[in-house]
Amino acid sequence: MPEFKLPDVGEGLTEAEIVAWHVKVGDVIEVNDPIVDIETAKSVVELPSPYGGEVTALLVEVGETVAVGTPIIVVGEPAAATAAPPPAPAAPPVEEPAAAASVVEVEVPSAPPAVDEPIDTNVPPEGNPTLVGYGPREASAQRRPRRTPEAVVSPQPEATDDPVLAKPPVRLLARELGVDLATVAATGPHGTVSREDVERAAAGAVREQPEAPVPTAEALRPVTHQAPAVAGTGGEQREPVKGVRKAMAQAMVASAFTAPHVTIWKTLDVTGTLAYVEQLRARREFRDVKVSPLLVLSRAVTLAMRRSPLLNSWFDTDAAGGDGEVVLRDRVNLGIAAATPRGLVVPNVKSADTLPLVDLAAALAELTVTAREGRTQPADMAGGTFTITNVGVFGIDGGTPIINPGESAILCFGQVVKQPWVVTAEDGSSELAVRDVATLTLSFDHRHIDGQAGSRFLADVASVMEDPANGLLL
Repeated sequence: MPEFKLPDVGEGLTEAEIVAWHVKVGDVIEVNDPIVDIETAKSVVELPSPYGGEVTALLVEVGETVAVGTPIIVVGEPAAATAAPPPAPAAPPVEEPAAAASVVEVEVPSAPPAVDEPIDTNVPPEGNPTLVGYGPREASAQRRPRRTPEAVVSPQPEATDDPVLAKPPVRLLARELGVDLATVAATGPHGTVSREDVERAAAGAVREQPEAPVPTAEALRPVTHQAPAVAGTGGEQREPVKGVRKAMAQAMVASAFTAPHVTIWKTLDVTGTLAYVEQLRARREFRDVKVSPLLVLSRAVTLAMRRSPLLNSWFDTDAAGGDGEVVLRDRVNLGIAAATPRGLVVPNVKSADTLPLVDLAAALAELTVTAREGRTQPADMAGGTFTITNVGVFGIDGGTPIINPGESAILCFGQVVKQPWVVTAEDGSSELAVRDVATLTLSFDHRHIDGQAGSRFLADVASVMEDPANGLLL
């Protein structure tokens, strides 16, 4: 029977955690049917099956972390052939017909695999269609419903044993709140369990708990951090660091202690950007896409790269015998840092500098929605050249961001607030007015980007944010 081994779904990933199984022992599946969600060091990924047949064993439990190459599921031939078996010879009178029929049914042999057919590899047999996640990347495949052949005569499981339809972030929330998804009433699209369904079930469970005993002095001690229920002592709770959060921690430490960071900032009047955003929203071609100041900032970054290409480079420390080389990129793969329940991820828009503004808006919207739903694929986070982190959505004015590994700079966008501002008229006169103000903070690698290059880049970006028409001058 073929064993499906955990594949490397990213670039050099070594392990992954089993988040949720979509199948159970006894299910009959087809090639490309989704079978399991795994969490890698980069994201949650849904794996399709490279084999068709009956699931005979699930080798890894939910929550277990295994190395790439470890068998995780066994798929064999269906329990019964679709064609009717040949007629059995007449049974002697002393034997019961039912027993004879039972023996004939059990002893129907399954077709053995060919001698030269590999059974311990993830590569599908020759002639099968290209699998989702294997071989050349194609358009996203549509999920097909699983079918159980009518000839299977083994008893069917109860309906409550069927896999619950829920996205990986919803499954994670259920695990953290201690909610059994099988008991949750699904109100989401196509019968899926939504985040609201889980929260509602968790709130109901709290209300149904019996009256608690009088708390002790130890129980009245305040707790400042509410984490998932894990083993702990002395009033502490411990939360394991793994998956995306583990990768984020390692990357930030490596960047902070490898690249000498320099941080500069500029507070500016972005009233012109907000007016431009309103103009774009009124245009017909932008009717179906999200338009925000982040879109204008993204365009300003790609325009400023024309005069400051060093900001779109990276320092290769292993090149030239260890002396290092500066690698300049000819395309801007613009990363947008996104906070998710599993940690910080930075998917990027490929060749953002070549996209028309309306296409850039659509790409940014799709990128952020996919990241928040936990569906970002490893390929979408690879190859970034510059990152924007938007802390303004959290009501923060600015910060000192750490450079994403493999890049040379990162720009922090603070919240837009109304403040008194000195406005200079064309005749040189000044007056005090209430304007929309924000702060841009730039961190860059000082090994090859000096203060002049970093300052000029930030000044160019700020000029476009103050007046979008200045983008024509870059």
